[in-house]
Amino acid sequence: MRTLTVALGERSYPIHVGEGILKRCGELLPALPSRRAVVVTNPVVAPLHLDVLQAALSAAGISHEVIVVPDGETHKDWATLYEIHTRLLELGVERSTTLMALGGGVIGDLAGFAAATYQRGVPLVQVPTTLLAQVDSSVGGKTAVNHPRGKNMIGAFHQPRAVISDTATLSTLPDREYIAGMAEVIKCGAVRDLALFEWLEANIDRLLARDPEAIEHAVIESCRIKAGIVAADERESGERALLNFGHTFGHAIEAATGYGAWLHGEAVAAGMVLAAGLSQRLTGLSAKDAERLRRLLVHARLPTDAPPIAVKRWLDLTLRDKKTESGRRRYVLLQALGRAVVHSDAAEADVRAILG
Repeated sequence: MRTLTVALGERSYPIHVGEGILKRCGELLPALPSRRAVVVTNPVVAPLHLDVLQAALSAAGISHEVIVVPDGETHKDWATLYEIHTRLLELGVERSTTLMALGGGVIGDLAGFAAATYQRGVPLVQVPTTLLAQVDSSVGGKTAVNHPRGKNMIGAFHQPRAVISDTATLSTLPDREYIAGMAEVIKCGAVRDLALFEWLEANIDRLLARDPEAIEHAVIESCRIKAGIVAADERESGERALLNFGHTFGHAIEAATGYGAWLHGEAVAAGMVLAAGLSQRLTGLSAKDAERLRRLLVHARLPTDAPPIAVKRWLDLTLRDKKTESGRRRYVLLQALGRAVVHSDAAEADVRAILG
């Protein structure tokens, strides 16, 4: 097991990464206000991993209940959040009770937002079981639900007390979901770490074959990058926005096609190709680097072509992006692989050009 730290002063927390550590979950938990927890999960994850987590909690003397919510991005909404709040009230959950998110990014966002808002805030522990959640969404405290007009537009920052990433849980992921998670690993290398990007170019076949050592390296390096950025810019007032490379276009794809038709990582992959095209026009990204990025995404079996969306629809959706300021779209673009910037001077003509 490897442990990283998100350094946020008194609110710092560990990220534990290792194969088979779910069964040690109870002993890995930090000091909590009480010995009671509520696990939030879904009917896909529960049959696979809930028994192991419950046994670990019981062995550590932590009493617990379980809330099961429907699976899928289409259920990351107000109705499901309200259902969680209702169950917490029915269970008599107190402010000292810890919520534990057992699942992928949707569960992490829902349980996290519930933890941020129930009684104005209760402790949260993230137990991610998808590659995307382990390398990205479980770290950093972003929580949200979707709105038909925009992805993740309603939410709160609420940092967990710990993240426990058991890489063995990834063996149960369907290929499509596992591959979608690789988009966020590629993104980390593209925006921040050329060495990671080059490692991915050399080792993508090992990742596709689900080699345990390669997976652990990808998760740890992605978390290391994100932990450093979150520690420097917790609430995304500056540097943290770089982690949204590909997301302005990606979120537009998800909203335009109906949440769930494209997995988040798939939409981000196609969004990164569009952002790379805009980078060539505006921030000096070389055609060679843009092609390296596209080629790696193809090798990873990720989509690189966005679905057909009317240009006006593209422009409307990207204007609703959280990075928009004073009515101006801001895009995360690349100057080179491993070096990203936030660009706020993209002319509509440039955006139209890369959208076709």
